[in-house]
Amino acid sequence: MRIGLVGTGLLGNAVGLNILRSGHELYAFNRTESKTAELEKNGAHVADSPKEVAEKSEIVFVVVKNADAVRKVSFGDRCISCGARDDLVVADMSTINPNSAKEIAEQFAKKNITYLGTPVMGGPNVAINGQLVMMIDGSKNAYEKYEKIFKTVASKVFYLGNIGTAHSVKLAMNLQIAMLALALSEGITLARGASIDPQIFLQILNSTYFKTGMSETKAYKMINDSFEPTFTLRNLKKDLDTINEAARSFGLHLPMSAKANEVYQNAVDAGFGDIDYTGILAYLKDAAKL
Repeated sequence: MRIGLVGTGLLGNAVGLNILRSGHELYAFNRTESKTAELEKNGAHVADSPKEVAEKSEIVFVVVKNADAVRKVSFGDRCISCGARDDLVVADMSTINPNSAKEIAEQFAKKNITYLGTPVMGGPNVAINGQLVMMIDGSKNAYEKYEKIFKTVASKVFYLGNIGTAHSVKLAMNLQIAMLALALSEGITLARGASIDPQIFLQILNSTYFKTGMSETKAYKMINDSFEPTFTLRNLKKDLDTINEAARSFGLHLPMSAKANEVYQNAVDAGFGDIDYTGILAYLKDAAKL
């Protein structure tokens, strides 16, 4: 299958490598061309524009920063819709407001292009082996047509129905990430403040019902001040912005989400934005003067 990929950052690059290793032909574009080097080395065709990706592909995955970036690569200069055939499917893996997803889908529909929301859970470390969890919404026919490639990208795939549902679930999931990282970081900080070895805290936590994947894996890097980014703190702050925007559009106020957004913003302002999101511990440690 000829597959397109627009956006080859940490996640997009890993998704692309998995697609190549699965035997598909890949056409990749990134605004910073150097970020396509590893994909090219592994057999990908590097395109000079999203338009070229669309011209060469049956389905195009979009993995970019936000809704504005999705709109730019989709409808801007030398864009996906500029080079698309009527039967093209665009699968958007970006984390965006579900209301934006609906608007983008409507704009694609005017050009006879099918848009699917396909956000995922999991970072580059699992994407490389096709172990993501994918939520999909939009045309069921398009989903079924490309179900095989979705199940190459992700080990678990959930079809959810109407446009906007997949991105809504994705935001609810990323809210869990933000809250878990905060709770775990404050627990570690409290233990340290009481002169307790955080290893002991984690050992006890992970012996209980309250353990999480984060507490069993990333936490041990966290207590050793290892914050190599798989998903940056700045990007999680961006997602908290989107979560709160979406909540307001649904007529909701999420007080803990609003507070988390404030804490992550303070961490970004203090210079912690480009480390892993679990680096919220480093910010809290610094703020607590430990």
